[in-house]
Amino acid sequence: MRDTAEPQDLLHWYDANARDLPWRVAPGARASGVRPDPYRIWLSEVMLQQTTVAAVRTYFERFTALWPTVTDLAAAEDAQVMGEWAGLGYYARARNLLKCARAVVDDHGGVFPITREGLLGLPGIGPYTAAAISAIAYDLPEVVVDGNVERVMARLHDIHTPLPTAKPELTRAAAALTPRARPGDYAQAVMDLGATICTPKSPACGICPWMRACAARAAGTEADLPRKLAKKEKPTRLGIAYVVRRDDGALLLERRPDKGLLGGMLGWPGSDWGDTPTPAPPLEAPWRMLDEEARHTFTHFHLRLQIAVAQVDATTRPEVGDFMPKHAFRRTDLPTVMRKVFDLAQGALTDRA
Repeated sequence: MRDTAEPQDLLHWYDANARDLPWRVAPGARASGVRPDPYRIWLSEVMLQQTTVAAVRTYFERFTALWPTVTDLAAAEDAQVMGEWAGLGYYARARNLLKCARAVVDDHGGVFPITREGLLGLPGIGPYTAAAISAIAYDLPEVVVDGNVERVMARLHDIHTPLPTAKPELTRAAAALTPRARPGDYAQAVMDLGATICTPKSPACGICPWMRACAARAAGTEADLPRKLAKKEKPTRLGIAYVVRRDDGALLLERRPDKGLLGGMLGWPGSDWGDTPTPAPPLEAPWRMLDEEARHTFTHFHLRLQIAVAQVDATTRPEVGDFMPKHAFRRTDLPTVMRKVFDLAQGALTDRA
């Protein structure tokens, strides 16, 4: 190991220690003609936003079994894709996933653009994802900076500027090290280093290929980095969800607006979400409030939903939403918070069909 960080030292470590991930090809595989699939790289990167590798692996394998190519995904039903996405959160990603797949098929003949600039023209692809696809799939020397890379760079250079303020400084540090040889493997190597050795807590500095070059280790500050600005406490919002079953087993559902939280997804009619929600029953019925409430945490707030249930006859017409026949209803088409509501409500409803 050297006293300065060298990309080849990290690549040598990566060749022996790379994580086995279902969207990857083996280190150095390009030398034997094996190329990563841009579709699989793109899909994994979208799934990994704000989510762990452990959580994503099963989703990725299920998605690629159902839709092996971008053309398959582009032809999929929106509701099925949104249902399969449930549990990964950040549902705007799933909506953009479909938009992007269809744009690749309709506008690019089913082939992802090669360059970062070309990729940025696709729906839902931002600077990080574009750089990751361009580097990992096409082996172009783009600078790929995720949370793992930020942590490695902050420690390697002993940078104490707190995140997110430090992002430009950390990106410059990452750019200075990005090699022209094997940039795709290098991008994954830095991410693996952060995920397996330069971890948030108790980094394993003794086996790090950049140990001697690490300024934070020399200063004894590695455990304190990267610094972060204090997070604001998440507020709690309240709401009411209305679950209605007709005597024939049909359930009352509405599709949420395309824009906004849970956009385009099926759900139960409900009130606004706020400090004091305004009751908004979708029809007149003998409503009964359950003792339990559905609780869910989104990125910026906690949600607590009271649940009102009602049983109505087959002639009932709602003011909001539409009744879905019993045979057409799939719990898996609902986002996680709406599944929680259903799981609590179904025991309180009588199916007379």
